Amino acid sequence: MSQIKDTVKDILDLFGLTEITNEALSLLNQTDFKYLRDLKLNFNSTLTSEHLSEKECGLIGLSVAANNQNAILIKYYTKYSLESGATEEEISEAVSCASLLASNNVFYRFRHFTQKERYGQIPARIRMQLMMKPITGKEFFELLSLAISAVNGCELCVNAHEDSLIKLGSSEERIFDAVRIASIVTATGKVIY
Repeated sequence: MSQIKDTVKDILDLFGLTEITNEALSLLNQTDFKYLRDLKLNFNSTLTSEHLSEKECGLIGLSVAANNQNAILIKYYTKYSLESGATEEEISEAVSCASLLASNNVFYRFRHFTQKERYGQIPARIRMQLMMKPITGKEFFELLSLAISAVNGCELCVNAHEDSLIKLGSSEERIFDAVRIASIVTATGKVIY
């Protein structure tokens, strides 16, 4: 039981928390539940990649945390991204990407789900200037967009962004790591909030 208490303390320390902040973590803290150790190890794996820089890992984590409206993880990944060399503009773009893709994912999922030709002919009327000349570069912005689209479950957007990334010369391993990070950030947010 002391191992689980140490793991919870490690998790709290990692996020700069002095106490358990929610019922989910409280429930896990009450038993010798192996998931907390896995959660800690999985979360730490979001900070490094053979195919992404530390800054890119941080910005992906930040964008997903913003998409998921998780204040603790937003704060964590903002600090990590800045410490890894991200600029304030890149931080802002990662958050902006989450907001823009939330809109796009709803809209394009609707078009995809209904499969009505008419809806594809009506102009979207959603401004997307951010996508034209992103500060982080076209390839990385597409990577952020793919990660958010995967979290939001938009098949049409996932396929479109993955296709764009391949055409831009991104490797499948880089793409896979971005989605892996997004999945772990989302899972962590179910316990840390």
